[in-house]
Amino acid sequence: MSQPFLHRVLARSVVSSAALLLTLAASGTQAQTVLKIGYTPSKESHYGVGATAFCDEIEKATQARYKCQQFPSSALGGEREMIESVQLGTQDAVITSTGPVGNFVPEVKIVDIPFLFRDYEHARKVFDGPIGQDLLTKFPSKGLVALVWTENGFRHITNNKLAIVKPEDTKGLKVRTMENKVHMEGYRAFGMLPTPMAFPEVFGALQQGAVDGQENPIPVILSSKFWQVQKHISLTGHVYSPALLLLSPKVWGKVTEADKKLFLAAAQKSAVAQRKKVDEDDANGVAILEKEGMKVVRNVDKQAFQNALKPVYLNFGREFGAENIKKIQDVH
Repeated sequence: MSQPFLHRVLARSVVSSAALLLTLAASGTQAQTVLKIGYTPSKESHYGVGATAFCDEIEKATQARYKCQQFPSSALGGEREMIESVQLGTQDAVITSTGPVGNFVPEVKIVDIPFLFRDYEHARKVFDGPIGQDLLTKFPSKGLVALVWTENGFRHITNNKLAIVKPEDTKGLKVRTMENKVHMEGYRAFGMLPTPMAFPEVFGALQQGAVDGQENPIPVILSSKFWQVQKHISLTGHVYSPALLLLSPKVWGKVTEADKKLFLAAAQKSAVAQRKKVDEDDANGVAILEKEGMKVVRNVDKQAFQNALKPVYLNFGREFGAENIKKIQDVH
């Protein structure tokens, strides 16, 4: 290679680098931080809608100093695994149901009590009000930052054996549940055999007959296409399932005070979008499941299910404080 040619190449390289530095300085561009956010349902689910709303808002509000990389469909593992990763700082954020959260933040277990919430309006008032906001303050001491309460929905039972109308119908049914002792205690009182299992394993277990059924909100049943492996759905609405947007303290510790406000505002927008999608799925989902061949039991004997829980409620009262349960029930 000739000397003049080499000089020309080096000169061009220096000019290009200088031009790039000038451009960056002129635009005030800062280093971009990419946040890894995971969740178990598909990108099209209510969780995907919530994650996208959060990510779009973060990118816009910080002029792309922060942006997200989404990992839907359990790409980073089940909920419990992802919460552990967020705690360790190997994952930046997760949208998770409260199912496994009580294993990390015990105070949260109270909200998983069956038939605690009357309807969506009641549940949302509790979580957006003093009770819910106080619970969010319990997370930092456990190595997690809870940005906002969002939503999974009211849970219903699906199975391959029979139409469930009353608790006796569930007797002996092996039903996949979340890794949640409060749920499992309630479901045993109905008569079913709760079988805890991480979400990524559920479809296969239903397909192979390892379990007879599962219980989840309509948005999850839809986005997971459980109609392909389940014949019956009973609209029991036996548990209201909240969800949370959790962030790693490792990330939160590096975020400026001004940016923290932007993160919290983005989280609020995410919760609104996710709840809206839950409302839409609840309104339209049952008809879709019927069209796909599922047999729907609309008139469930809810009173009988609630009566079956009476002995368990005494246990819950001892564990969580009867006055704390009543405080939630009394929100109007």
